[in-house]
Amino acid sequence: MLSSTSKTEQLHIAIVGKRNTGKTSLINALTREDFSIADEVPGTTIDPVKKSTEFLPYGQVVLIDTVGIDHVEVPGEKRITQIIKTISYADFAVVVVDACCKMSAEEIDLLQYLEKISVPFLVAVNKIEFGVNTDLLSQIRSLGAVHFEVSCKEKVGLETLKKKLIRSLPVQNEKPIISNLVGQGDVVVLAIPIENNVPKGKLVLPQIQIIRDALDEDTIVVIVKDKEIKSAIANLKLLPDLVVTDSQAVTKVLADIPEEVPLTTFSILMARLKGDLPFYIKGLQRVEELNNGDKVLISEACSNHPQQDDIVSVKIPGWLKKHTGKDLKIVRIQGQDFPENLSEFSLLVHCSGCMITRKQMLVRTNQAKLVDIPVVNYGVLISYMNGAIPRALLPFKEAVYEWERNHHN
Repeated sequence: MLSSTSKTEQLHIAIVGKRNTGKTSLINALTREDFSIADEVPGTTIDPVKKSTEFLPYGQVVLIDTVGIDHVEVPGEKRITQIIKTISYADFAVVVVDACCKMSAEEIDLLQYLEKISVPFLVAVNKIEFGVNTDLLSQIRSLGAVHFEVSCKEKVGLETLKKKLIRSLPVQNEKPIISNLVGQGDVVVLAIPIENNVPKGKLVLPQIQIIRDALDEDTIVVIVKDKEIKSAIANLKLLPDLVVTDSQAVTKVLADIPEEVPLTTFSILMARLKGDLPFYIKGLQRVEELNNGDKVLISEACSNHPQQDDIVSVKIPGWLKKHTGKDLKIVRIQGQDFPENLSEFSLLVHCSGCMITRKQMLVRTNQAKLVDIPVVNYGVLISYMNGAIPRALLPFKEAVYEWERNHHN
């Protein structure tokens, strides 16, 4: 069975652990080929190495052989190290430990990091041919982890581990943009501002995606300019089931629609589609905690050429400084990689990720989580500073819950 899915979209399994626990040997055993030559010298694997393989009946996956967590670079350094990049990219992890030794602080931290970024994992207790440390098993049980005892050298327990691994792999279903909010016969009004930086005759990608997703559900889509929303609703026989608008137009649209009409923004829909909307809502709390001199990173995944009065380099920095009343140090970056010193920033403001995959967006979100940096996306932040939150969150129960949990006062 062959798959045309790109390596970017294939499920990634990180094989992680300390040096010389048998990570490379485990990959060789799982793939039944010498993907890499295992060396008894600790620290042989310096950089992560990827291997695409077929896991029947699941399909193609990418196995990642990683540098040891007891190498110079460790997650505890709170920097975007190679280890953090690797585990934040993973959809699943197998943590390999030495059967003869108790778990080290680095290994315990690793399990906690995986829990923190919601990466499911199994623990492979390797080298059982030399005996199994009962204290190690007690530690694993106390951490609530599922473990399997194996010997890569003697080929013991590997089929059981592989079968459980395949059963545990997450199912990758395409998330809906709007189709789980509306249905057949419902009316959605898209209030779209005509922006100077959008070429004549064009719509931006999120608008096109939302229109198609709604049409696929046999939903009635009404498209108007934001300044025409009031008259459009007045001409409908019934109130619309949902209004979607641009973050920068949300204040005007709110004033022009009845209070009982559900409303959200294109950017909030994209945040839910591509990333972790509740986590971005939680990040709003940090906005109110910013102090003079705090560093804020504004990150754009694609490389758009800055326009006059650009939202990234001009508008968001201006609005953020005005809202907080603080003298903030704002840094803007474009492209795929975060700076290694991400932990020096008090807040990460990220684009909606419309030009990258959901996996790539979650990788970036997970890297911020691993160094304890709150994240908000452009649209969530703009809607918040314009007073449209929590109103624009009401269609999303999980986002409303996070808002109430963090802003109950």
